[in-house]
Amino acid sequence: MAKEIERKFLVSGVAWRTLAEADIRIRQFYLAAAPGRTVRVRISDGTSAKLTLKFGSKARERDEFEYVIPLAEAEEMLAFAIGRVIEKTRHHVRHGGYLYEVDVFGGALAGLVVAELETPDDVQDEMLPDWLGREVTGEQGFYNASLALGGIPEIAA
Repeated sequence: MAKEIERKFLVSGVAWRTLAEADIRIRQFYLAAAPGRTVRVRISDGTSAKLTLKFGSKARERDEFEYVIPLAEAEEMLAFAIGRVIEKTRHHVRHGGYLYEVDVFGGALAGLVVAELETPDDVQDEMLPDWLGREVTGEQGFYNASLALGGIPEIAA
């Protein structure tokens, strides 16, 4: 089990794009979601898949269990998805010694760009890059499970 401190931000501007090291095409969906817990399947670049279980209701800290699963089984599980399948491209961007995951959403969520910072420690605000917009940590509408199961949040950086 890994504890993660996760912060989420809307992204303002495109300055981060010149710093992007990698991009991964992601399709993800949920098999179960309830307050304080989710079961998710993520398919990356159409070549690998992971099953992830998350527990906890704190805005910045949750318990996470993640397992590699066969791609064919992940594709079969798609039939049991609840809500919409999330399509996004994840870009890895480094700043100040930390890795930011910048997700550019497609499909029904096109136009939404969210950066996540997952660390074992809490990063001070003055160490954050200028291209981050409004912090949305704790705003349930911006969590992937809510994006899959609910409406589209108002996007305002």
